[in-house]
Amino acid sequence: MTDGPASATATATDETIAHNLAAIRARIAEACARAKRDPAGVTLVAVSKTHGAAAVQAALAAGQAVFGENRVQEAQQKFPGLREAHPALRLHLIGALQTNKARDAVRVADVIESLDRPKLAAALAEAMAKEGRRPALLVQVNTGEEAQKAGVARAEADAFLRHCRDGLGLPVEGLMCIPPVDQDPRPHFAGLAALAARHGLRTLSMGMSGDFEAAIAEGATHVRVGTAIFGSRPAPA
Repeated sequence: MTDGPASATATATDETIAHNLAAIRARIAEACARAKRDPAGVTLVAVSKTHGAAAVQAALAAGQAVFGENRVQEAQQKFPGLREAHPALRLHLIGALQTNKARDAVRVADVIESLDRPKLAAALAEAMAKEGRRPALLVQVNTGEEAQKAGVARAEADAFLRHCRDGLGLPVEGLMCIPPVDQDPRPHFAGLAALAARHGLRTLSMGMSGDFEAAIAEGATHVRVGTAIFGSRPAPA
């Protein structure tokens, strides 16, 4: 068994972040071995939301290059300076995105994982045309049909994907989901993988700290891990 991530009650120290990253990478490798998959086919997205630039810098020093943020404004404040020193850094926006933030999102992100409605799709298409920049997009699917959760409904996903790709010409590269916390995530992951296969999409962002091994077994190409790397979120000031 691999050692688990070191615990922390707030943003972890540099040493702890490095230890936690090593532990998560080992678990990813073990999950891939069980699934007879190449670990190189699974990208770890370190979710740094609410943690400062120093925590991201510590993860970069430990070899992590892909990060996830929920809020556009926080990403704008945190990452431009880090990119200058780390050109290989890639930023995923993983939180719900307001249409009035579409242009800012296109400017700052390499991947936007939360495309979930026609109005946002139109706003992103307009923003990309104006900015001359086309970050990859993932369509978020509400696999659990949860009213409080973002994501296109499963029954509408096929038509929405066709609209985004064929109607608007958006660079949709894959799908994302967040299964209900009180259900077995495996059927949700399997369903998302089947939807991706129908549309020839190769990117599957699914699985977080508590279920990423199950997601890897079902074909995840990206797993999103935050607290297990950086510690618990800092309390609001």
